[in-house]
Amino acid sequence: KPEVLSPEELEKLKEEVDERKKLISTLRGKPWPMRKKLLTLRESHEFVEKYEGALGKGKSRKLYAYKVMMLKKWMKFQRDFENFKTACVPWEMKIKEIESHFGSSVASYFIFLRWMYGINMILFGLTFGLVMVPEALMGRPYGSMPRKTVPRADEANAMDFAVLWDFGGYAQYSVLFYGYYNSQRAIGWLKFRMPLSYFLVGVGTVAYSYMVVIRTMARNANEDGGGDNNSFNFSWKMFTSWDYLIGNPETADNKFASITTSFKEAILEEQESRKDDNIHLTRFLRVLANFLVLCCLAGSGYLIYFVVRRSQKFALEGLESHSWWERNEVNMVMSLLGMFCPMLFDVISALENYHPRIALQWQLGRIFALFLGNLYTFIIALMDEINLKVNLEEVLKLNMTIWEASLYNGTLGANSTAPPITVHPADIPRGPCWETMVGQEFVRLIVSDTMTTYITLLIGDFLRAVLVRFLNYCWCWDLEAGFPSYSEFDVSGNVLGLIFNQGMIWMGAFYAPCLPALNVLRLHVSMYLQCWAVMCCNVPQERVFKASGSNNFYMAMLLVILFLSTLPAIYTIVTIPPSFDCGPFSGKSRMFDVIQETLESDFPAWFGKVFSYASNPGLVLPFLLLMVLAIYYLQSTSKSYKQANLELKKKLQTVSRTINKVLTLIQYLLYSLCGTLSENLICTKLCDHTSPLPLSLSKKIEKRRVGNTEHIKERATIKFPLLPPAPRPRGATESLGPYQVTSGNQHPVFRGSQTPRDTEYDCCHRCGNGKHFIDRHRPP
Repeated sequence: KPEVLSPEELEKLKEEVDERKKLISTLRGKPWPMRKKLLTLRESHEFVEKYEGALGKGKSRKLYAYKVMMLKKWMKFQRDFENFKTACVPWEMKIKEIESHFGSSVASYFIFLRWMYGINMILFGLTFGLVMVPEALMGRPYGSMPRKTVPRADEANAMDFAVLWDFGGYAQYSVLFYGYYNSQRAIGWLKFRMPLSYFLVGVGTVAYSYMVVIRTMARNANEDGGGDNNSFNFSWKMFTSWDYLIGNPETADNKFASITTSFKEAILEEQESRKDDNIHLTRFLRVLANFLVLCCLAGSGYLIYFVVRRSQKFALEGLESHSWWERNEVNMVMSLLGMFCPMLFDVISALENYHPRIALQWQLGRIFALFLGNLYTFIIALMDEINLKVNLEEVLKLNMTIWEASLYNGTLGANSTAPPITVHPADIPRGPCWETMVGQEFVRLIVSDTMTTYITLLIGDFLRAVLVRFLNYCWCWDLEAGFPSYSEFDVSGNVLGLIFNQGMIWMGAFYAPCLPALNVLRLHVSMYLQCWAVMCCNVPQERVFKASGSNNFYMAMLLVILFLSTLPAIYTIVTIPPSFDCGPFSGKSRMFDVIQETLESDFPAWFGKVFSYASNPGLVLPFLLLMVLAIYYLQSTSKSYKQANLELKKKLQTVSRTINKVLTLIQYLLYSLCGTLSENLICTKLCDHTSPLPLSLSKKIEKRRVGNTEHIKERATIKFPLLPPAPRPRGATESLGPYQVTSGNQHPVFRGSQTPRDTEYDCCHRCGNGKHFIDRHRPP
């Protein structure tokens, strides 16, 4: 009992309890058989439970028991909290289920979609909390001024569904668009700086997006720098894939499907690495495929430019006199090109015979070029329309002066009195407000693209699967194996759709604060709808391949789109004057003048001077040059470190292969020298002088103290001496690197040019004069 033990014995018992706890925590990594692990775990638990609470006396005993109890509670809380964090990851189980059936390439799309959803939630929080809500609660109400009132000519049909669907009428004159916001410097009892907040939120959302994308790329690059994953690939998958803690049948089915898919991916990787094709034919087909893709890109760009110029002509003539298609043909043509061109690229890519992962990257690059060309063609045509609106505003300013003069000028009698002249805001002429027009165009693009995607999914996937499923029994050919068959999930088209929708959000959010909210809703619905469509209507790809270790290819395209999307917005902010009668920057020559106004009004004079000096091009350009040089230096250093890591990895792999060869050689030698194997037998007799291979066995006991714990290790050593060169004896000779094992009428001989080494191994020895047994010793 602990009460009768001395303090020294209690201290040893406490150390033993700590050792057993440490053994329990590290037992999983021990290279022991499962039976020994379970037995050791059971004995350690019994020992700890028996003596843990009994240590100490009186108050110290109770305190120790209380500490032990609190430690157990804390460990349980940490484990439950980790499980809670895992359960809080949105759509984690859905993505795992898709990955188990369709592979990591399809799952990478849904992981990317979830990441985009998180980004847009932050953007939505910024625009909704700092722009839309303050204007709705503290700004001037609807109908108080012309920019917040529907014109009299449009009041009759301002609530029609067709008008609201085009985001006109009451939707146009709301917090959804730029033109509704007032240019008053401070609003409400909080004196909220609305123009300043609007500008800073617009700049901050772009800066936050840059920061998150670059940070994610850096983290993925760090995680991608692992070791060699190609050694014994199939053995690792065979013996270590299953999770023995699974207790749910559905989870077990998903894990089984995941292991099957991972084997398919590994087999394809092995087949692709050994493939040998006609290189000249392959090059010709790839050149032909790229030529066809260039023709498609040029044709789609010309088509968009043509329909945009045609729509401008319709706008000058009046949209009321044209059909629905003529009013919406720009959005519809861009959506249809984005739907059918990727299918055409997929057919063309069959000529190239790339590895599926490389083929996916080429497909993504081509669709990227298609969407980018279409988007910038649309932007160029939109800039022409913006210039027309700006010229129309100049004419309207002159007309407004004439209208005000005719309204307020008149002749009154000397003694006559009259009420002041009041004009309803709906009757006051207003400018075209090109910012709201730009925001409306982007919102329409987002909505039309979303509807096209969902309709394509329902018709192209769901109805196609229903027809194949129920008409296959009564059709002339096998619909599942032939045409049309079940559809595969288009990873490249869906990824590029996400990226370019996000690019339109970044480009148009400054003029339509509602865009992040619309994109959050779109991504939320897309996750559930596409997960259902994948599991219900799609089949796994014929050539399942393993996705790359990180999504940096997706992130690189997203970064390019972010940069190209901010260019038009920055151009319009810096160069084009804002509208004179709408938006938070009306009355200013440029939108960024709100910063200078804030510095002059709310900060000391010296701070404004410091800011003006800091923004001087003479300081900005050298600073940018210094940043470029620093980036170049860091990139060069990173490349050198990466090269050094690759060299070290190659050396480690070489050393590992050498060690494996040496161990294999020693195993071969020992078993060639041994006639029988025996366990737990004492060596009765060492090799005598007649043995041609004098081995020596020694046992060494090592003691090592770590803290208050003493570790005792018994080590058995077999010494192989360095033998002098000898003439080649009779018999067969087998070459094993620098060593030779010769068998014949003579005794086995070990020869080599290496220095003597101590080798720990399982062994027994038999020479021609008798049997000698050595204790069995397992290497670590």
